[in-house]
Amino acid sequence: MNTTNITFDQNYEVTWGDNHVLSLNQGKEIQLTMDNSSGSGFGSKMTYGSGLFHLRIKVPNRNSAGVVTAYYLTSQGSRHDELDFEFLGDREGKLYRLQTNVFVDGQGNREQRHHLWFDPTADFHSYRILWNQHQIVFYVDNIPIRVYKNKSSIGVGYPSKPMQIQATLWDGDSWATNGGKTKTNWSYAPFKANFQGFDISGCEIPSSNSSIIPNCSSDKYWWNTLKFWQLDPVRQRQHENIKHKYMTYDYCADRNRYPELPLECLY
Repeated sequence: MNTTNITFDQNYEVTWGDNHVLSLNQGKEIQLTMDNSSGSGFGSKMTYGSGLFHLRIKVPNRNSAGVVTAYYLTSQGSRHDELDFEFLGDREGKLYRLQTNVFVDGQGNREQRHHLWFDPTADFHSYRILWNQHQIVFYVDNIPIRVYKNKSSIGVGYPSKPMQIQATLWDGDSWATNGGKTKTNWSYAPFKANFQGFDISGCEIPSSNSSIIPNCSSDKYWWNTLKFWQLDPVRQRQHENIKHKYMTYDYCADRNRYPELPLECLY
């Protein structure tokens, strides 16, 4: 199957703000918009137990302070697991920040923030999340910007619940820009975020009334094979380079917030 021909409706559906969602290019591109009446979002029709997930995204341009474009995996319920990409807008001429976060059993507070080495408002770029039983990797244009290893054997939480893919455009001006001091300027609305690439490589979890539950850690799924257990030397060097040049915040280095570092930060 030619994955470039997968349309939005085959794998996804609008979840909120349906009058703020526009289908383009015969369903191969979706535009989410936000104004002072509503934001918008969409989600996958299925939930997944592992995979290498991706979307191509172009985020809102001009003065986007307070505006959050989010692409994430999430399970249901208060003790949910979640893997986040959040694009935090800013005033015109200031750099976007890309925040990632990992939630396990409803507990997040594992933020890292990066500047990007390109203008994410000018064109589409690929954002991917690898999730298998060995590691979670956040990629930007195939470059790993964050790795979260499975250290459950020493008591570190690791996402394991079936998760849905979601994308949203919403008003986060209470916190997103300059700690919430810089507010959304609605004279620049509607804000627009565009998405492409609606094929999904994931281990589908059937509906709850199904008696067949797949083994989502099986190596019959290519993203679980040995190649994806850890970064190869080239990717590891890329990851270290990104951390050195573009990371602006790491919860593991925030001693004011964590005088005693979280367990996963020690290894």
